[in-house]
Amino acid sequence: MIAKDDLELNPEFKNNQKPLPHLAAGMPAGEGQLILHRRARLVDSLLHQPGGHLLDFGCGNGAQTLLLAQTFDQTTGVDINEDFLRGFRHAIKNSAHPERLQALATEGQPVDLPAESVDVVTSFTVLEHVPDEMSVLKDLHRLLKPGGRLILTVPNRWWVFETHGADLPLLPWNRVPFVSWWPKALHDRWARARIYRRADIIALVEAAGFQVDEVFHMTAPMDMIPWSGVRKVVRQTVFKGDRTAIPFLATEIVLAATR
Repeated sequence: MIAKDDLELNPEFKNNQKPLPHLAAGMPAGEGQLILHRRARLVDSLLHQPGGHLLDFGCGNGAQTLLLAQTFDQTTGVDINEDFLRGFRHAIKNSAHPERLQALATEGQPVDLPAESVDVVTSFTVLEHVPDEMSVLKDLHRLLKPGGRLILTVPNRWWVFETHGADLPLLPWNRVPFVSWWPKALHDRWARARIYRRADIIALVEAAGFQVDEVFHMTAPMDMIPWSGVRKVVRQTVFKGDRTAIPFLATEIVLAATR
């Protein structure tokens, strides 16, 4: 159940629904990173039933998509970056069932698939990069069959670090702590992507016509720690488990909704 208080949209957020002039393109996670497996486990737990047609919107290099595809009869990955898609198409050729997979370029336009042709849509940390969030969500709504499932993630405002970095004046390091906690107008002036509270993403998805079923925080995977020993220790202690009830320990908000 979604708490009533979570449906109260932050006024700062409501009054700032316009493209940021400096939105950066997203970068997909690399093969083998924990974040890919953590997301895949969470998606599996949120599915009503296996099988059907999966659309992975913003698939990047396909590393995440290939993990998810094992649960579906057909999988389509969509992205605007042709370099990423070339890597994905190469991986498709070498996969166990290439006939079940396809990669499509969107070029920033509506996805070239028929309405109500998809059973599940996934989209991982993509919405914060697009020029028009509502147009994207409405197109995903169009593509889903009635009763179809939307599962997406967005950056969590309460994570200590701005996950996409911020181009702050006089500071060459773009991962300055607590930038994500700044007032939205100030954050959006410097950050390379949008960031969301739980209430923000609920309100957006519901405004696009979905029924929001579940929202929670995904534990930070800590893939960016360069020292393997430290990475192992923090994953076994503070950042253990795929979900967390403590927003400060989460890099992403996970939302599941029904068309």
